[in-house]
Amino acid sequence: MNHFKAVPFDFVLEELSDLFPQTKPMFGAYSVYVDNKIVLILRHRPSYPDDNGVWIATSMEHHASLQLEFPIMRSIKLLGKGPTGWQVLPLESDEFEESVYRVCQLIRRRDPRIGKIPKPRRKAESKIKVQKSSQKVIKKTLQKKSTRLSSPKTQSVKKKSRK
Repeated sequence: MNHFKAVPFDFVLEELSDLFPQTKPMFGAYSVYVDNKIVLILRHRPSYPDDNGVWIATSMEHHASLQLEFPIMRSIKLLGKGPTGWQVLPLESDEFEESVYRVCQLIRRRDPRIGKIPKPRRKAESKIKVQKSSQKVIKKTLQKKSTRLSSPKTQSVKKKSRK
């Protein structure tokens, strides 16, 4: 039995296939990476259906120019009130597919308004901390073992000297 859910809007991946997009599960959706940038999130879930669709990774400075090209684009309600860096092409719109194809064209042209380089993950830092703490545990364990190994000798010497 396959436990993996299908990536929604797979036509997006077909449209970007010559860029070798990578997908990763993210927030119950799928992020799409091209090169080292996250460019889109593909979301189709029963919770918060207003935000189902294709999320565009952009920044507020590009909202106005993108809004001219994509009148259906809006901020993601799930992320709070007011404008957000991420924008959505909502699935409920009659112009959804047409808009998604156009955003894919912009991505293929490497439009600088779309895509964000993700911040480095903190897991690398925590892995280093875990490795260091593991090294400390190993050292302590080795010290205890060496103490135990030397203890019987010391104890037997002490016993002999008492006799």
